[in-house]
Amino acid sequence: VQLQASGGGLVQAGGSLRLSCAASGHTFSGYTMGWFRQAPGERREFVAAIRPNGGTTYYADSVKGRFAVSRDNVKNTVSLQLNSLEPEDTAVYYCAAGRAIVSTIATRGAYSYWGQGTQVTVSS
Repeated sequence: VQLQASGGGLVQAGGSLRLSCAASGHTFSGYTMGWFRQAPGERREFVAAIRPNGGTTYYADSVKGRFAVSRDNVKNTVSLQLNSLEPEDTAVYYCAAGRAIVSTIATRGAYSYWGQGTQVTVSS
């Protein structure tokens, strides 16, 4: 699976962005899709994930209620809506695809395919 993330940018605190990730190569609808982020000097951390049928979503506590993940299995895309952004959300955001199960949904190792990342910068 090849993944291409887009939609990052510079936004003021309190603003919104919508990230998109386009997938190609394999059967997109069979994969759990995840979003991770990595700030400078920090480890890559889980942000959100959505199960193959789109019926179940998962979020890190730090973004719950502000971010929303969705997918379109016809267009082979997954999106992450970022609302009420804070300077602490500044990071490179990565989309990923894998056969993650519930117990590993937030684990980097559960995802086999990664996009190149898109930069999100939130100014105060």
